Amino acid sequence: MSQIRNFMFIRHLRSDSNAHVLLHRGGELRRSGRGLSFWFLPLTASLAEVPVDDRELALHVIGRSADFQDVTVQGAVVFQVIAPEKLSKRVDFTIDLNSGRHTRQPLEKLSSILTQRVQQLTQGYITSNSIRTILTEGPATLGELVTGGLAQDASLSTMGIRVVSSSIVAVKPTSDLERALEAPVREGIQQEADEAAFSRRAMAVEKERAIQENELQNQIELARREEDLIGQQGQNTRRQDGEEIEAQRMHVEATAHDGRIEAEADALRIRIRAEADAEKAAVTGAAKAENVRLIEGARAEAEATRMQAYKDVPATVMFALAAQQLATKLERIDHINLSPDLLGPALTDLFQAGSKRLSSPTSS
Repeated sequence: MSQIRNFMFIRHLRSDSNAHVLLHRGGELRRSGRGLSFWFLPLTASLAEVPVDDRELALHVIGRSADFQDVTVQGAVVFQVIAPEKLSKRVDFTIDLNSGRHTRQPLEKLSSILTQRVQQLTQGYITSNSIRTILTEGPATLGELVTGGLAQDASLSTMGIRVVSSSIVAVKPTSDLERALEAPVREGIQQEADEAAFSRRAMAVEKERAIQENELQNQIELARREEDLIGQQGQNTRRQDGEEIEAQRMHVEATAHDGRIEAEADALRIRIRAEADAEKAAVTGAAKAENVRLIEGARAEAEATRMQAYKDVPATVMFALAAQQLATKLERIDHINLSPDLLGPALTDLFQAGSKRLSSPTSS
C-alpha cells in the first residue's frame, strides 16, 4: 500500500517496489511505473495502484460427478499481473488520495474471476467422470488440467494476468461416501493383513516344523553316533578285558612258573638242608654216643675202682664215711640219737682198727 502525505494543498505519494502506480490527470495517463514517488495535486489527479507481485488464491470447489456424487476440490493458484495498465482498464484499482487504500475491492474481484475459471475447469472434469475415476486419478490429473486450462485462457491474457502455477492438494468425496469407498479397501487390506498374518503363522509353523525335524534328525544322528560310540566302547572294553585276561594269564603262568621254580628251589634247599642236617645229626649222634660211651665207661671204671677200694674197708669205716658224706649235704643237725647198740660196735671197731694200726710194722 502506498503512503500519502498531506502538505496543505499539495500531497506526496511514495509507493512500494511491488506496486505499479498509475497517475491520471485530465483523463490522460501521466505517470506509470513501479515504486514511484512524486508530488501531486489532489484536485486534478487520479491514482491507481496495481500489485505486481505473485499472489496466491486458495481454491475450494464443490462439484458433482457423473454418477451424482459430491466431490470437494481443494487447491491453490499462484498468479501475477504482467500488464498493469491493461488490468487497470478492466478492474478498478483506484486508491484514496488521503489514505492510499483502494476505494473498491479489486483483489477480491480478481480472485472471483480466477475462481470462476477454475470452477469451470474442475466442474467440467468432475461432471464428465465417475467418482471412482476422479478419486483414482487423484489431484495430479486435475491439477494438470487446471494449469493447462488457465494458461490457455485468452481472457486472462487479455486482462494482463499470467498464471504462475496451480496445485490441487485434495479431492475428497463426502464423509459417508468416503467411508463406503474405504470399506472394501479396508476390508481388502484387512484381508491381506489376515492373509499375511496367516502366511506368517504358516511360515512360522513350517519353520518350527523344519526346526523340529532338524532337531529330530540331529537327535537321530546323535543317537546313531552314540550307538556307534557305545559299540566302539564295547569293543574297546572287550579288547581291554581280553588284554587284561591275557596279561593276567601270562602273569599267572609267569607266577606259576616262578612259583614252581621257587618251589623246586625251596624243595632242593630243604632237601639239601635235610641231608646236611641228617648227616650232621648222624655225625653228632655218633660223636655223642661215643662220648657217652667213653664217659660211661670212665664212670663205670671209676666206680669199679672205687668199689674195689671199698671192698676191703670195714663196715664201720663205710658207715663213718657215709656219715661224713651225709654231714656235707646237711646244713644243720637239730637232734641226733645214738643208741648203745649202734655206738658200741662202732667204738669196738674203732678200737680194733687203732690197735691194728699200732701193731702193724709200718707204724714203727
